[in-house]
Amino acid sequence: MAVEQPMRTPVTTSGDQTRIHNIGYRTYDGPRLGRSYATRSLYSQSLRGAYGLGRSVKSKVLPMLLFVVMCVPAAIMVAVAVATKANDLPVDYTRYAIVMQAVISLYVASQAPQSVSRDLRFKTVPLYFSRPIETADYVRAKFAALASALFLLTGAPLLVLYVGALLAKLDFADQTKGFAQGLVSVALLSLLFAGIGLVIASVTPRRGFGIAAVIAVLTISYGAVSTLQAIAEVQNSSGAIPWVGLFSPVTLIDGVQSAFLGATSAFPGGVGPSNGEGAVYVLVTLGLIAASYGLLMRRYRKAGL
Repeated sequence: MAVEQPMRTPVTTSGDQTRIHNIGYRTYDGPRLGRSYATRSLYSQSLRGAYGLGRSVKSKVLPMLLFVVMCVPAAIMVAVAVATKANDLPVDYTRYAIVMQAVISLYVASQAPQSVSRDLRFKTVPLYFSRPIETADYVRAKFAALASALFLLTGAPLLVLYVGALLAKLDFADQTKGFAQGLVSVALLSLLFAGIGLVIASVTPRRGFGIAAVIAVLTISYGAVSTLQAIAEVQNSSGAIPWVGLFSPVTLIDGVQSAFLGATSAFPGGVGPSNGEGAVYVLVTLGLIAASYGLLMRRYRKAGL
């Protein structure tokens, strides 16, 4: 038969029972690399991510494919020029990006959300700002990374054309001048498209929505502007054609390079903006780039709270 045992009361001792245990953590005595290093690291990682480097194989397929698609037509043009001993390239350096605008728009649509949407979706933006990096550093790094990726995408085929033109023994001075003008044009295009793409992508944390929105803005605006310009030409209102071109990113770049870089305009009838109208194009383009940066700053100040 079980015998019930009396309940024992815990023995209390007087004094403080607090204990401090050494669990092995050590302080960091190395160099503090600081804010500029963090910004450069964010820029380099974002640039690598724009081409899928450091990510899965699946993430590399589309950007690398688009890069190849941008360069292959340039290589074919060079081969034709060398084989036929042509006196000039089939396409001017300043025209190449305009001709390949669909590929560029698809690249922006795919990589702008990849750059910013995931940080918003998984709410990792405040983690960036818990370190020395600040809102302006984050925005500058992301903006510069996507613009650099776009410059690589649009500048590489121009380099292929330039090297091919020299191999075909075309005039060195003319080709160098055209190549420099083309680089200025694609640099401006890269800044503009990067700003627009990032602003649109930062509105939604859903990458799919961001891709669709960027494609819609870039393609619909160009289609609408081209249609209105064609209608203006049919109605003999050629004076309105340059002003309509202010409402699409692609036609903005077209207007700037046709006014100041010696490019042939893709506007209906070849009616590009005059120097005075071209100055308006430059101001609007620079204003859009600055406005994109400002909107991104405002967006990420809220996201970092």
